[in-house]
Amino acid sequence: MIPALVLAAAVAVLTAHTVVNATAWLRRPGAGPVEVTEAVAVLLPLRDEADRVTPCLRALLAQRGVPELRIVVLDDGSTDGTADVVRALAGDDPRVTVLTGVAPPPGWLGKPHACWQLATRTGPAPTVLAFVDADVVLSPYAVAAAVTGLRAAGATLLSPYPRILVRTAADRLVQPLLQWLWLTFLPLRAMERSPRPSLAAAGGQFLVVDRAGYLRAGGHAAVADRVLEDIELARAVKRSGGRIALADGSRLAACRMYDSWPQLRDGYSKSLWASFGHPAAAAVVVALLLLLYTAPPLVALGALAAGAPVTAGLALVAWLLGVAGRAVSARATGGRAWPDALAHPVSVVVLGWLTLRSYHLRKRRRLTWRGRPVG
Repeated sequence: MIPALVLAAAVAVLTAHTVVNATAWLRRPGAGPVEVTEAVAVLLPLRDEADRVTPCLRALLAQRGVPELRIVVLDDGSTDGTADVVRALAGDDPRVTVLTGVAPPPGWLGKPHACWQLATRTGPAPTVLAFVDADVVLSPYAVAAAVTGLRAAGATLLSPYPRILVRTAADRLVQPLLQWLWLTFLPLRAMERSPRPSLAAAGGQFLVVDRAGYLRAGGHAAVADRVLEDIELARAVKRSGGRIALADGSRLAACRMYDSWPQLRDGYSKSLWASFGHPAAAAVVVALLLLLYTAPPLVALGALAAGAPVTAGLALVAWLLGVAGRAVSARATGGRAWPDALAHPVSVVVLGWLTLRSYHLRKRRRLTWRGRPVG
């Protein structure tokens, strides 16, 4: 009974932390009409995105509230006619510039190099840079609202996390874990106030940064070889004396990250090893997650079979508390809470398997993304 009680208490504390983060500390930029006077450059790196860039670019062209807006697109070695699609959509819009990227030099990964080319080829005018991925669709005032949120937070870098669109069973099992993990385990207020680089989180799908602070931190050149370039950029900003902030951007942006299970599997596999660092650390974290969130329903069933109703009840409470934390996270970030949260123990198992796969493929030097080696 005592182990089950300890388990339920631990999950209760973590779920309470999720609630506090979601209700008290999570920033929520408004999606309504707002106008900024600063010059803003929206930077869009593209590599073989001809079949998905149209909604993203149309939303960028429809942005309001930013009179001095530039949209700079980098065609990063596409072979599917991505640049032609962009030029056809942009027409003669003077706000749009299409650049042709060069291959990353030794020591650089593709995404950081593409972002650095964009950031250094916008000219001196923009005071704010907004990095957007091709799978993100912004609401009409998203850029203006994000810039307003950046300045209101007194931050150098603001990460308004988009609403993640889920369609398949795999999506519903895995994708909500992104928001759940940082809402459950990251103290948001301490992250904003503390200068420690280790307390950092960011999502590269939609990232707004003060240009001067970005350059002071070294920009993407400081994270040239990093798989998780978004989080590492946030850490570089902190190391340079800047501040970072996370926000719920579900009213500003929507993102369909992967179209199929193989894409999702490979997308997580390429980066999970970098999230945990040493394999021993990953093993400890995954073991704890499995103990806290997957073991309770199994313990409940086993205890019922063994005729221990008190232990079964405590284990059931632990499972329901974990489900509640997952539901709170979903509600706070524009996700789907029910019935998906009930399968949270299975989600954690899938995350553990993806983590194991990530380390296995990295050890064999078989991690690739967009036709380029990773890690």
